[in-house]
Amino acid sequence: MSTTIPWRSWLLLGALSLLLFLITASTFSSLGVVLPAMIKENGWSFFHGFLGFTLLGAFCGASSKFPAILIRKIGVRGAILAGSAVMVAGFACLALSPGLLVYWLGTALLGAGYQMMALIPGTHVLSMLFKKRALPFGIYFTIGSLGGVAGPWMVVTGMAAAHGGWRPYWWAQAAASVVVGALCAALVGGRAWLEAAAVQTDKALAEDIQAAPANTKVYRTAVDWTVKEAVATPQFWVIMAAYFAHLLGGVTAVSLAPTHLSELHVASAVAIAAISLESLMQVAARMGGGLLGDRVDPRWLLAGAQGMMAVGLLALGHAASWPLLMLFAVGVGIGFGLTVLAVSILLLNYYGRKNNLEIFSLVCLVGAVSALGPVVGGEMRDRLGSFTPTFQMCAAIIGVIFVAACFMRPPRKAIAQEPVAEPVPDMLQDAA
Repeated sequence: MSTTIPWRSWLLLGALSLLLFLITASTFSSLGVVLPAMIKENGWSFFHGFLGFTLLGAFCGASSKFPAILIRKIGVRGAILAGSAVMVAGFACLALSPGLLVYWLGTALLGAGYQMMALIPGTHVLSMLFKKRALPFGIYFTIGSLGGVAGPWMVVTGMAAAHGGWRPYWWAQAAASVVVGALCAALVGGRAWLEAAAVQTDKALAEDIQAAPANTKVYRTAVDWTVKEAVATPQFWVIMAAYFAHLLGGVTAVSLAPTHLSELHVASAVAIAAISLESLMQVAARMGGGLLGDRVDPRWLLAGAQGMMAVGLLALGHAASWPLLMLFAVGVGIGFGLTVLAVSILLLNYYGRKNNLEIFSLVCLVGAVSALGPVVGGEMRDRLGSFTPTFQMCAAIIGVIFVAACFMRPPRKAIAQEPVAEPVPDMLQDAA
């Protein structure tokens, strides 16, 4: 590599991590905290207010193909700037909120903007800059997780500074999106620099793969797969199912846990402490996974994450004691935090970098379906009188994927060969 690329790569990693931190803190982690004040001031029902949260998650998943198309058309810089504009429009809708339609539009825009600015362009750029991706991916996702921890505190501080007002908080987030988005767009540069860096990364990675021993612990493909070829492998569907299940279980647990724990007569302070610990375990899991991902096959990280999450959800169903609360926090936190890191690395290791943008965005589409978890949980609570069956259902789904991940092996791409003519016997040559 040239002497400028490593320095710029790590600087860009820092900027992209800051962007993921901000966008996580200001959307999913902030909306639930601000929403009660918005509902009270505007006189909305809780159903209509929290429907915006569902739209945020649904549009975040459903729009995941759009950033990939945008990046191919106008480049990463253009996609980030477009995403910044969408985020500003979304925050403006929340800040104004003259009615429910504008509020719902704002949450939908924030969901689409989240994908355009953060996860998909971030992982795409990092895969182009680093041949050993576990550590930079671990740093990226770890700092993003810290946004989930910091978001509620940002709301408390911001609303206190505005004397209890919530509209200035959303305007402040709009301004922050402009500043951090412009910083990332400036550092990411144009297509020429990124493509040159990617060529050098691919060359160095190919040399490492060729020099690696046959019994290497971490498998990396030596060829790039097309999207059609990747989708035709069972490994792709196991990985996609794991991504879906971790979102389904994680979002369902976090959204329903406060009400569920109160029904189990757990003190609110204890419940909040357990939920906060769950967020911190996500941070620890992603950092630990980043350190291990180039030494331990990410398949085992994925299987371990799914197993931990299933155990954590089962514990949450009956978490009326400290041991079960801690098991919930550790299991769901590690499972949720480690899955997205393992999925990101596995897709690159199994199918290569060239078409990873489209392959990863295809996996992210299932996020739209997983957003229905809280709604399904509420319906089951109304019919069955408890949230416990919901957590058990999620744990059962994840348990099946855990078994599949344990038995999964790297996909092997069939390489077509030209037919070789059979040798002609000497007697036939003589006869000719």
